[in-house]
Amino acid sequence: MENVFDLSPGLCNPHARKGFLTWGKLMKKISSTFAIVLLFVTQTTFAQSAKSIKFDSNVEASLKTQMLADLNFMGSITSTHATPLHQQVFGKVDGSNYMKWLTSRVFSAGKDGCGNPNAVACVNPMYANKIWITTNYIKFSHPQIARLSVVYHEARHTETQHSNWSHATCPTPFLNDKGQDMRSIWTNALLQGEPACDITAFGSYGTQTILLKNIALNCANCNSKVKADADLYANDQLGRIVDAASKSAMKKDFQSRL
Repeated sequence: MENVFDLSPGLCNPHARKGFLTWGKLMKKISSTFAIVLLFVTQTTFAQSAKSIKFDSNVEASLKTQMLADLNFMGSITSTHATPLHQQVFGKVDGSNYMKWLTSRVFSAGKDGCGNPNAVACVNPMYANKIWITTNYIKFSHPQIARLSVVYHEARHTETQHSNWSHATCPTPFLNDKGQDMRSIWTNALLQGEPACDITAFGSYGTQTILLKNIALNCANCNSKVKADADLYANDQLGRIVDAASKSAMKKDFQSRL
């Protein structure tokens, strides 16, 4: 019989009979099998966690499928590092942490226009632990990690204990570091005078930025495109933090690793 698991002393003999596994090969095979089983169990756990979100009947299959696929990717992220602010908000950079954080805040998802033809997702404080997504979630050409960051942005808005982390009004004029008008990376709309900024690192734009920047800096199993996309959108969303002290603290945080 091939590949017999025999723990007799003969397996330590380099001349052990053909067809039997040496101790080193046995351990390697067991390690590989364990890794495969662990990966399967982990991916199954992520999938079950994502599926704990109940979708309204008006959410078409293509929209639901894309969102679940995106969340399953989010659940697969691994890392050994995180910045202090990320530790404070999400814990370590880890898919299971991201899924627990999200599903502890979002229990259901519906489909809605969100009152704006350019919206991707929104919340209504009258409906606890629920977000609404629009068809723009699959129509816009933004990368996967950017779409996901919107979901986490809106999940932050479900926190009633923090008055849903209301946005601040962007200043007028609202200029970037180059003296140019600040525009939405999502729609190219002018942001001055709009309720589309934050004054704290812990609001929706702040936590969205912390999430993206840590994936860009610390994700161990993300490819270069995912990291580049995360960095691009993180830098853009950081521009919406209009309190100088908060923005400075975030920049300093992104230079730290735990």
